[in-house]
Amino acid sequence: MEQEIVIYIMLILIGALLSLGLCVYAGFRLRHAPGGIYYILMTFMASVFGFAYLFELTSPSLEQIAFWLRIEYIPLPFIPVFALLMSLAYVGRKLKSWVYYVLFLIPMSTTIIQATNEEHHLYYTSMKLRADAPFPIVQLEHGPYFHVHSIFLYGCMAASVVVLLLELRKVSNRFRLQILLMVAGLSIPVFAGFLYIGGSSPYGIDLGPVYLSVSFVVQSIALLRYQMFDAVPIARDLVFENMKEGILVLNERDVVTDYNASMPDVIPALTPLAVGQPIHQLVAGEERLAEIFRQARECDYEILRDGGKLHYHIRFYPVQRKKGSAAGTIISFVNMTDRIELERRLMYLASTDDLTQLLNRATLLKRSEQAMHELSCQGGELSVVMFDIDKFKQVNDTYGHGAGDTALQYAAAAARDVLRDKGFAGRYGGDEFILCMPNACRQEAAELAERIRRKVAEARLTEGSSQIRITSSFGVASVRVGTGDYSQLMHALIQQADLALYAAKKMGRNCVQVYGEMTSADVM
Repeated sequence: MEQEIVIYIMLILIGALLSLGLCVYAGFRLRHAPGGIYYILMTFMASVFGFAYLFELTSPSLEQIAFWLRIEYIPLPFIPVFALLMSLAYVGRKLKSWVYYVLFLIPMSTTIIQATNEEHHLYYTSMKLRADAPFPIVQLEHGPYFHVHSIFLYGCMAASVVVLLLELRKVSNRFRLQILLMVAGLSIPVFAGFLYIGGSSPYGIDLGPVYLSVSFVVQSIALLRYQMFDAVPIARDLVFENMKEGILVLNERDVVTDYNASMPDVIPALTPLAVGQPIHQLVAGEERLAEIFRQARECDYEILRDGGKLHYHIRFYPVQRKKGSAAGTIISFVNMTDRIELERRLMYLASTDDLTQLLNRATLLKRSEQAMHELSCQGGELSVVMFDIDKFKQVNDTYGHGAGDTALQYAAAAARDVLRDKGFAGRYGGDEFILCMPNACRQEAAELAERIRRKVAEARLTEGSSQIRITSSFGVASVRVGTGDYSQLMHALIQQADLALYAAKKMGRNCVQVYGEMTSADVM
């Protein structure tokens, strides 16, 4: 049996050292976290209680055992109070001031009554060494106040467990494991206490400190692996889950401590098991995002998800403790997709002809000047094709304006299909269209114009019961771009194409005419 008590002593020592280690860790890391200060006090008190009980178990006489019992009851009555206050603070609940006084009144009374027990025997009616134990173990007969203390102790622990369990239905899955681990840590010593009070512990040894070591192992997992105090579930539910923007919370070591429901859309690796992992591991496959996290600078971010593009604006908000040391970073991901799509839609509408879906006149001229500017460095050639629908007024007068609109739409579609990525097209006005082709000579432009002409001429458009046949005429002009006034150069080039188009009309329509070769100097 002497070997058995050595095992108990070792377990209690491990629990006391672990409790002290967690207290020191929490003192550095958690003192500003919600519930952190109470956790520090609870672990400190548990450590003092554990070491005092070690001395009780190794004491050779009843007098020394009684002394260490009095020492044990300095921290012991306050442990359940700090556990309850920790749980309440963790879930974001506050008590009224008078409740705090009541909570501390009974522990203070317990310490005093136990220390003065020899005068009144309210706590222990008798204290003697057990006759059936091979080593000095005290046998205690409990007085009336012992039951008051026990009801208060287990009541506080039960209340702590209930407070935490009530949060299970309010928080997301990734926080439930944290809470369940803390609940288990608080419940284990309570179970041991019932064994002790019920007389089931061997030789009356108080198994509370033994099970306390197991309890702190469980709590250390919740604290270190799942970052128990780095985020408050109630606060995060109220603030995070109802926010459309994604929120990611990292501690000072860039470890994930929290995120809201919008974040997995950005980082699919964010699952309940991601809490407690470094963010750089979770975005290892997203090089652009990993670089953004490394630089920690505000920027825009674009990703492909489910075949579509999502646009985000990322901001970093450093979090500091009261003394200025870094506590972590809050990162927001504002979904800009709808706004960007709306801006693009508005830009499209502002730059596009509503009927033909080609560029409008202003945008066509602006893009043509930009193309000239880009070509000016290398002296590239730019060609312009101007065309219109032959006898367009006659189509309107004969078949109505609906037929005229159909003819314009078909001619625009034919130009767009043939042109593709060789340039851009726009409606210049009325039934006139212009094609701008950077890096294309006049021969290439003339060949493309001929293809469009044939496509239009082969069309049979239906308007009501009538079939409409239309043709078109084309004028082609080109220039080798140098330096100068691009607006004036483009205006001159359009004039040249217009003259060629006029020549095509004189040739009988439904044909392509090319203006003679020219340079920038010829048209300036």
